[in-house]
Amino acid sequence: MKIANIEKNPLVNSKRIEGLKKSLPSKFGFIFRLVMLISIGFVIIYPLLYMIVTSLVSRNGFFNSTRVWIPEAISPAFNYKIAWELLEYGTSLLSTVKYEIVSALIQVATCAVTAYGFARFKFKGKNLLIGVLFLTILVPDMMVLIPRMANYSKMDFLGILGLFNRLTGIDLRPNILESVAAFYLPSLFSIGLRSGIMIFIYIQFFSSFPKELEEAAWIDGAGPIKTFLKIAIPSSGVVITTVLVFSLIWHWNDYLLCAMYLDEDTTLAIALDQLPDTLTTLGYRLNPETPETLAFQMAGCVLFVAPMLIVYMFLQRRFIESIDRVGITG
Repeated sequence: MKIANIEKNPLVNSKRIEGLKKSLPSKFGFIFRLVMLISIGFVIIYPLLYMIVTSLVSRNGFFNSTRVWIPEAISPAFNYKIAWELLEYGTSLLSTVKYEIVSALIQVATCAVTAYGFARFKFKGKNLLIGVLFLTILVPDMMVLIPRMANYSKMDFLGILGLFNRLTGIDLRPNILESVAAFYLPSLFSIGLRSGIMIFIYIQFFSSFPKELEEAAWIDGAGPIKTFLKIAIPSSGVVITTVLVFSLIWHWNDYLLCAMYLDEDTTLAIALDQLPDTLTTLGYRLNPETPETLAFQMAGCVLFVAPMLIVYMFLQRRFIESIDRVGITG
């Protein structure tokens, strides 16, 4: 009887209605956000899914157009074997590590030193150099590529060796193309591939670094170098992770510099770009009559992105946290 009286009570019913009115917008908002996130996620991940599925399809599987995401027939071993052999994957991977990955690691270290100097010290011409730094970000590599190649073909520092050549007729300017020096030297001097962006990320972090820690180290007798190595670097794990991921991906995907500097050693980016021509040379026609060529190319793409995906799987948690703490947006 008491329960029935409560249910008939208009005050209780009105509270229930008000509760439903308040909960409905939040539920609709949750459903709307969920649908939007799933839709955006599918748009982003669709190329990767299509690439993986297509790399598994056999020749007969391509002729059934009604089976896209679940192929009728697959031959992953054959597709990936052909792609592996055409890419010369082992040799190309070693070349990529030798030229690009080592350059990326050197750049992560040297850009930290450069950015620390910009962020923590005052010196004459600082504003001018920061302006030059932003110019390196704004000016595309294509505009300086030919002058850089001309310089690398006859490497000179401040024109000293060129002056010696004019005076004595002896040309001591070395050609560093086709060598690791063409990749390592720019990274060593913090002017490598997109180094300006990396320096800016470091500056943004070091500028917010507490001065009290440095002052305490100076009181204890530590100089600028020891303070940087013992205080700044151990406290910079988040920004180092951010720059490391960016540097690895940019260098891994680099095709332009490798194509201009190298003729014999082919990195994975160059081998992947040449894969259609290699297939044509072997007698495969890149048309609907030979659809398996698409599977070979997609298998090559999977082999190309797989190492970076594995690296990101290990670093993704720290990378997301570092993005949030460093304050990179856009």
